[in-house]
Amino acid sequence: MRHPNSLSRPIIESLYAEALVLADEVRAVFAMSPSKMPIEGSSVLRLALASEGLKTTTRMMHILAWLLNQRAHFSGDMSEESLRIHGRLPADRPSTDEDLALLEPATRELIYETVNLHRRIARLDRAWGERFEARPGVRALHDRLNRAMMRR
Repeated sequence: MRHPNSLSRPIIESLYAEALVLADEVRAVFAMSPSKMPIEGSSVLRLALASEGLKTTTRMMHILAWLLNQRAHFSGDMSEESLRIHGRLPADRPSTDEDLALLEPATRELIYETVNLHRRIARLDRAWGERFEARPGVRALHDRLNRAMMRR
């Protein structure tokens, strides 16, 4: 997979479309009214559903907010300075193995998808914050490889 050296409107728009679809799936799974909560399930299951639902929807809201800030920047509605101050992606709150074990496999898979999307965007956010500069170790390795290739 090719890694971008900057953010672009097509990257942001693609991620935004992916996030909207995922957010809709999350809403469908976790937007349960009290009448739809499992009756025969234990209070532990209901607590796990509520806890993981809150973490998952919060994760998606952070992702969407980050993407909307990026879109605002690309459309000229937000300066780069404002984006650097206010547009960072918050850290994720991980799920607990105990709670995940109580959930249905499809629900767990949906949670994993949101975690993976958050991780992808967190990598972009870190790289953007560092202005996509290679780390010194990576840069030194590239320089060594270039010198070795030039000697041949």
